[in-house]
Formats: sequence, C-alpha cells, structure tokens
Amino acid sequence: MDSGLTSEQIDHFAHKLREQQAELKAREKEGASWRGPVELDQQSVGRLSRMDAMQQQEMAQAEARRRISDLARIEMALNRIAEDEYGWCAECGEPIAYGRLEIDPAAHLCISCAR
Repeated sequence: MDSGLTSEQIDHFAHKLREQQAELKAREKEGASWRGPVELDQQSVGRLSRMDAMQQQEMAQAEARRRISDLARIEMALNRIAEDEYGWCAECGEPIAYGRLEIDPAAHLCISCAR
C-alpha cells in the first residue's frame, strides 16, 4: 500500500518512534523507585510527609500507566511500518496527513476518524 509517504519520510517517523521508545524506557527505570510502597514510620516521616509520599507514589503510578500505553502505541506503529501499513487510517483506510504524523508518529487514525 502506498500511503503517499516516501520511504525517507517513513524512515524519519520510524526514527522518531524509536527515539520516543528509548526515552520512555529510560524514564521507566528512573521512576521505578517512586512507585514502591510507602512505609509507615512515624519516627522519620510525619503524617503529612507520608501523605505527600503517597501522593507522589500515585502520580508516579499514573505516569507509569501513561508510559505503558504510549509504549504500546509506539510498538503498534513500528509494527505497521514493518507490515507496510503505516500512514493509513485504521478506521476508514484513508491516508493519515503528514502533519498529523509529524505531531504524533504513533497516530493510527486520520483526523476525521479521531474526532
């Protein structure tokens, strides 16, 4: 299928996707310590400090869920590239605009179907 994208453009998007993938995986390693259990130790951590730690933990867990979702979207986009289906809307089958892919290379819907 020819999505109207040149092989150079597809290579460009594949490179962007791999860069995003590497960045997300690096952030995953950095954030692992924040997602662990918050221990109750009234000697070293007061009640408000523990609540703050629990809030930070919840935010880290939410960020991890977003990261997992983003990694899955990137993986699916890389699979579409490998299968020569990249650049086509999964809903209507029309080409996805270059500008939309430039903003979100993992997009799998054209702008009309994404609404």
